[in-house]
Amino acid sequence: MKSGEKFTWFRWLSTVFGIIFHLGDTGSDFMLSVQYFRRGHLIWATLTLVFVLAGSVCIQAFSYAWFKDDKKNYKDDEGLSTCHLIGIHVLQIGIFTRYIHLLKKSFKALRSGQEEQLQIFGLAADLSMLRMFETFLESIPQLILQAYIILEHNHRSNLQYISMALSFLSIAWATVDYRRCLRQSLTYLNQMPSGVPTIVYLSYKIFTITPRILSLTLFIMLSPFSTVPMACIWLLGTLWAFLEQTSFCTSRALEHLYRAVVGVILIFTFFNIKGQNTRVHMTLYYTFSVCHNLSAPIVLFLLKPESERTDYFLPILFFILVSNLMGLGFLGLYYSLLHPREPGKEGKRAEGMDETDGMKNETKTTRLQNFLQI
Repeated sequence: MKSGEKFTWFRWLSTVFGIIFHLGDTGSDFMLSVQYFRRGHLIWATLTLVFVLAGSVCIQAFSYAWFKDDKKNYKDDEGLSTCHLIGIHVLQIGIFTRYIHLLKKSFKALRSGQEEQLQIFGLAADLSMLRMFETFLESIPQLILQAYIILEHNHRSNLQYISMALSFLSIAWATVDYRRCLRQSLTYLNQMPSGVPTIVYLSYKIFTITPRILSLTLFIMLSPFSTVPMACIWLLGTLWAFLEQTSFCTSRALEHLYRAVVGVILIFTFFNIKGQNTRVHMTLYYTFSVCHNLSAPIVLFLLKPESERTDYFLPILFFILVSNLMGLGFLGLYYSLLHPREPGKEGKRAEGMDETDGMKNETKTTRLQNFLQI
């Protein structure tokens, strides 16, 4: 944590909004699954529920492992015994428990002025990472599924739109929240400025992720076997994480799961896996991504010509084109003019990017340092 950095009331309120988005997103998806079951759409209901559970089980595994790691490094075990930890994570409420614990601890510190800032920022950083996992494992796949149902089967309901809106809000919130937590928690990085830089960064992510969602939806509409190339993209991203020899988790099994999650994230957006200079990697990634996005409506038109007569084809084609251009424009604007930099420290970090720079023996800082850099 940087000198003078404080957990503020605004940050506390942001945590409240975070838990509201989390509960709203998950709850609406469960309700939508029930609605599909009642209307006889068993496959849609099952897939909707599978995405929710798959994302939840994955982040509960990480949450439990981090609780166990932290108990070894903090005298205060936060009142959670091993049996208690197992219970809350089996019940899939580990993230909710983290939110409540962070709200209580930060509220107490803000009211009394206690100096527990480092641990509070560590708790907030853990939550931001878990929400990032959940976003790419549950919210984005859910958006693709619901978009497919609406466009291919012309099945619409208010609950669908509510679920999609909450998923989209969760994506936007988790992306920016993680970005700010990352830069607040790593001692060698300048804090991400609020205002225009945050808006530009959010625009870059939204306008590059959204066309990915739409293009992948169009490919699935063309054929369910389009998921095979998606699996290949996931495999390439996972292999890259293995080749980079990431060191995020304390156990080998969890590290392998983490690398698989990285592969999922790389289907939808670019993240710097180890904090190194990846200008070439980013250029190659977005070149492929834009070409893949633009090819979706073209291939759909060539192999399924009747799609041109639908009311969605031209708007989606136009949006994919414009959104890609805007996303790349915001990307260039952000990294050329607005990205926080610390003159004179780039070389030092480039030489030892994986070494803990700052306070020693603090697993919170080390964990975030070894996580995805943006």
